[in-house]
Amino acid sequence: MPVPSDSALSLQQFLEANAEALKALVQPASEALADGPAFALAWARTMQQAPEKLAALQREFYEQQVGLWRRALDAPSSSNDNGKLPFFALLEDQHRLMSRWAEQLPGALEIEPQARRRLAFALRQWAEASAPANFLATNPAAIRAAVESSGTTLQRGLKNLRADLERGRISMSDAGAFEVGRNLAITPGAVVHETPIMQLIQYTPLTEKVGARPLLIVPPFINKYYILDLRPENSFVRFALEQGQQVFMVSWRNIPPELGGASWEDYLQEGVFSALDAVLDIAGTRDANVLGFCVGGTLTTCAAAIEAARGGKRMAHLTLLATLLDFSDPGEISVFVDEASVARREREFADGGVMPGSQLASAFASLRARDLIWYFVEHNYLFGETPRAFDLLHWNSDSANLPGRLYAWYLRNMYLENRLRQPGALELCGQSIDLRRIEIPSYVLAAKDDHIVPWHSAFRTPNLLSGECRFVLAESGHVAGVINSAKLDRRGWWDNSHGSNEPDTWFDSAQHHRGSWWHDWGAWIGERSGRRIRAPVVLGNDRHPVIEPAPGRFVAEVPVTATRHQNNYTTRT
Repeated sequence: MPVPSDSALSLQQFLEANAEALKALVQPASEALADGPAFALAWARTMQQAPEKLAALQREFYEQQVGLWRRALDAPSSSNDNGKLPFFALLEDQHRLMSRWAEQLPGALEIEPQARRRLAFALRQWAEASAPANFLATNPAAIRAAVESSGTTLQRGLKNLRADLERGRISMSDAGAFEVGRNLAITPGAVVHETPIMQLIQYTPLTEKVGARPLLIVPPFINKYYILDLRPENSFVRFALEQGQQVFMVSWRNIPPELGGASWEDYLQEGVFSALDAVLDIAGTRDANVLGFCVGGTLTTCAAAIEAARGGKRMAHLTLLATLLDFSDPGEISVFVDEASVARREREFADGGVMPGSQLASAFASLRARDLIWYFVEHNYLFGETPRAFDLLHWNSDSANLPGRLYAWYLRNMYLENRLRQPGALELCGQSIDLRRIEIPSYVLAAKDDHIVPWHSAFRTPNLLSGECRFVLAESGHVAGVINSAKLDRRGWWDNSHGSNEPDTWFDSAQHHRGSWWHDWGAWIGERSGRRIRAPVVLGNDRHPVIEPAPGRFVAEVPVTATRHQNNYTTRT
């Protein structure tokens, strides 16, 4: 293959770098899930208790394997009907057969449900990572492109691969296409309050009159807040403003090492409650509507339970988007959480430290590895393509570091022990947490294909709270289900006025609506926003003056990550 004369590229270089990248991508998941002894024990137990299951599975596998080789030996040496040489066709068929066997194996073993889920996940990771399309030598289309371009595609691919290895993640979107403050998060507003861990943004009203009761939005702190304020055409913030809402947004800080000791209680005190204090003072009201998304919704619900325990009425209505309160079945994320892994994190962050957001992003990507990892391995590296500009994937790659102490506490108390749903099992900010005390009306949204917050689990939320609740199910997944622009109306949603305590029964009789659920929420929140008043012409007030224009500096900070650091964080009293 000719090599461009102005490049140091060699095929050997590319293959070595490709192998190194694949190792880096697969190793974290394989290390987290390596459980060889348990697998061997399950195999032995099955052979003893139900050998017919494995025998049937193995017999089917060998019969199909023999069939593959017979077809390969009988095939002519020229290309097949699909234009592929028999060698490449055999590789694909062989991988498909092995993948099917790996998918069926966990169900044939005598093994505990959680161990079965972990094994199934690990085998799926292996199957997707070993696909012939991921390797230059077994991807005929990539070989053809390299030959036809005289190696230029490999030259670009090696450049892309090296750049991704340096930044520690796969590029999913054209990095130069978006910039926060230029074409993302550009809804006009200002930072009017801040603490060490967050900034509070007040947005400029877009209507002459607004609801007297303001809306405080608490986004997840794992990623940046601007998922709710992407481009003008798909900005949830802009939509809320167009409905006449007074909108305030928490912008969580990308935690530096010196704040690695911050706790869940610190995020309640210096995050939700500090923001709520400022919002009520600026708006001049006694209460506010509060919206939480994902882990921001879990945090907000804790704040609502504390507020209820104190006898306060500063939260009028609650909106929860793709939020878990009952963690008894958190989906495939549970494969990363067990007593040993949580205890390891607790030891690691006992004295503070930062949990890198990139590690969390990799774990989430592995849940949809074919779409979020290997597609880009093939196209970015083997074909040398530049990913298309996609705002959702740009945001997805813009992860934020977490306080290690908070992260370990969250794993232990939510995912591992599921203590939030148990009345009195948690004490936060001096109050015993009982979700049944939350009597304010709520709007709960789940997404049907959500792999982070399974909708069957989110469906339990109304039964945990005491107030009137409207449950709505959106099409699509964790992010795309929430960010469904009212202007584009691409996906639909379901509701059910008759209700049911069983999710599948609820869904079977639910009514499907075309378009965005934003319209439904807009009507719901509009009826609960108080009387109409003249929109404020000045942002902030004397006690909370404008600090800087939105989106603020916290969203742009990229701190140096340190695994361990002296805890210098002190909670406000």
